[in-house]
Amino acid sequence: MTRAFIFPGQGSQKVGMGRELAASSTQAREVFQEVDDALGQNLFRLMCEGDADELQLTENAQPAIMANAIATLRALQHEAGTGSPVSFAYVAGHSLGEYTALCAAGSFDLATTARLLKIRGQAMQAAVPVGVGAMAALLGIEFEQAVKAAEQAAQGEVCAVANDNAFGQAVISGHASAVERCLPIAKELGARKAMMLPVSAPFHCALMQPAADRMAGALSETEIREPVVPLFANVTAAPVSDPAEIGTLLVEQVTGMVRWRESVMAMHAAGVDQFIELGGKVLVPMIKRIVEDVACDSLVDMRDIESLLEAV
Repeated sequence: MTRAFIFPGQGSQKVGMGRELAASSTQAREVFQEVDDALGQNLFRLMCEGDADELQLTENAQPAIMANAIATLRALQHEAGTGSPVSFAYVAGHSLGEYTALCAAGSFDLATTARLLKIRGQAMQAAVPVGVGAMAALLGIEFEQAVKAAEQAAQGEVCAVANDNAFGQAVISGHASAVERCLPIAKELGARKAMMLPVSAPFHCALMQPAADRMAGALSETEIREPVVPLFANVTAAPVSDPAEIGTLLVEQVTGMVRWRESVMAMHAAGVDQFIELGGKVLVPMIKRIVEDVACDSLVDMRDIESLLEAV
């Protein structure tokens, strides 16, 4: 089979994440310890038994989600052993998951990925004062209509589609007042449901430009190696392997739309017939709404890993 390893983004975090995996896998424990050492904080304790509001803070959630996914990957690779039958041809990640994907593909080492995501989280939170920006989910609406609703709601402010997640599932982002105006407009244009999201900042829109500038500086000082397999980038929904281009796209991603629906379709067109989500169970449901006749697996603990290995 032609496989893509995919990695979730913010919103997949929850208290207790990684606990069972660490109890079962030395390799997972080593990942969590290395991330703690890189950040100089006990992030794993926060993940296992901390306060949910503290874990939800962008600067904590982003490296935590990455650490959990890489711990899952390392546990899978160890259990599969030498000559693993679970090879992968492509990687992709949703928003911050793109950094996890690049770590999995060898472009960044684990400590570097953790530090970059800590910076990214802090920069995104600091870019817009609390209450100024917002995000909302639009369900049951075609992408083109979601774009139209955002454009009509802007009225001189920022309001744009931030995530094209799946058919009938889009997320908008921008000034809080504009996002609120968008909800009734979206319903008039066919949305079955339009609701504000409990997020701390308006991700993937022009208001994130200060964060993009900060990431440009951080990435310019970071070695980006050529990935062992191509990355399907959020910004282009196309494969990329050139380190310089990867750096440029990671900066553009901060303000750009996550083209997840198109990315999945492009991977499928490239021959991918199995998607394996590591560290979460949020991307597979989207994939099942986008393409048919593909195998999908979500891995979050050793039971999931063992089941997958039994199947292959």
